Amino acid sequence: MNRVSRVLGHFAAESSAQISAEDCAFMDSVEEAPMDAILGMNLLFNKDTDPRKVHVGIGAYRTDEGKPFVLSCVKKAEAKVVADSTLNKEYLPQRGDAEFGELALKMLLGSTKPVVEGRCATVQTLSGTGSLRVGGEFIRRHLPGRAVYLSNPTWGTHNSILEHSGVAAKSYRYWDEKSRGLNIEGMLADISSSPMGSIIMLHAAAHNPTGVDPTEEQWKRIAAACHANANIVWFDSAYQGFASGCLDKDAFAARYFADHGLPMITSQSFAKNFGLYGERIGTFTVVCGRKEKVANVMSQLDVIIRNLYSNPPKHGANIVKVVLKDAALTQEWRDELKIMSGRIISMRKALFDELKRLGTPGDWTHITSQIGMFSYTGLTVKQCENMINKHHVYMLKNGRISMAGVTTKNVAYLAQAIDESVRNIK
Repeated sequence: MNRVSRVLGHFAAESSAQISAEDCAFMDSVEEAPMDAILGMNLLFNKDTDPRKVHVGIGAYRTDEGKPFVLSCVKKAEAKVVADSTLNKEYLPQRGDAEFGELALKMLLGSTKPVVEGRCATVQTLSGTGSLRVGGEFIRRHLPGRAVYLSNPTWGTHNSILEHSGVAAKSYRYWDEKSRGLNIEGMLADISSSPMGSIIMLHAAAHNPTGVDPTEEQWKRIAAACHANANIVWFDSAYQGFASGCLDKDAFAARYFADHGLPMITSQSFAKNFGLYGERIGTFTVVCGRKEKVANVMSQLDVIIRNLYSNPPKHGANIVKVVLKDAALTQEWRDELKIMSGRIISMRKALFDELKRLGTPGDWTHITSQIGMFSYTGLTVKQCENMINKHHVYMLKNGRISMAGVTTKNVAYLAQAIDESVRNIK
């Protein structure tokens, strides 16, 4: 009896209706994937029963009570969306909502030359992460063989997204451990020595994980180095308006590069600055040399998106559209950005003041000079492990903390934990 007949015989017999475990063993060789560093911290924090526990690992805004925050302008815009009887739940095109894309592009690049000349190919994506993945696939297909240079350090998922896209990732110097600031000379040297035409990924504002941004003069030097080396610049803009509280100030770098004609692509996220974490709203833009080439690029992006996730979600894009098209809601949004960024700035000062009061060894001025959601504390891996294991302060082991997790209630305890770790763990 052959195997097919034998199996059919088993099914035919009531007493042998189950397929053996041996027949289901085709996936037994699959190994468990390593836990994501941030998700792993979340699991540990949730299991911890210590009342002192503090979570400064997650990259999401929290109120001073440690709660998620839904912006008032978002609530009002969402109410308008729900009440609009002309809207439906049909699919969007692969490229997403065109009007949303135009509004998002103008928010980031303003009235720069590529925008007013119609040279930007913009598609809606699944937030910033999805934008980066679309970008990686676009580079693999249409800029083959070019490496993407990432800051050292950078957001950890940058590397894995490029790996999954089949694009080589290399690094340029960024963090200066001694000054706990920007290594501008090392950065410029590495950009200048990269192969001509390489892709340089830059954080548009509020660098993750260091919180260290170039000054406007330094941005101009970076632009000159990229221009001299014919580099393509890839801006990752995840925190516009969330860093300084001003949309225009946080867009300085991207607009300067665009106005000066540098070849560039952008990835944009609305998770942080609109609080739309779960709506997955973002864009990917390619700045073309000529307006006539935009349609070609858009058609290729359509193909990529169709085969990755088919089309993006509507609801969050509609919310953003309502806010950006309504002057009063736009101003309310700007005001709320100032409130969120202001709370983070105040927590930076409070943490610095506590460390100073305790006389914690070292210079902690970088806590207040850094910007945005994150601070690269300079704590060593062993000191970070001590923070987690002894003090129940959940943070990444590279020393990054989310300032959004610092509150008026836990800042003194956090400072004490840092002080004890620095004094006793080398």
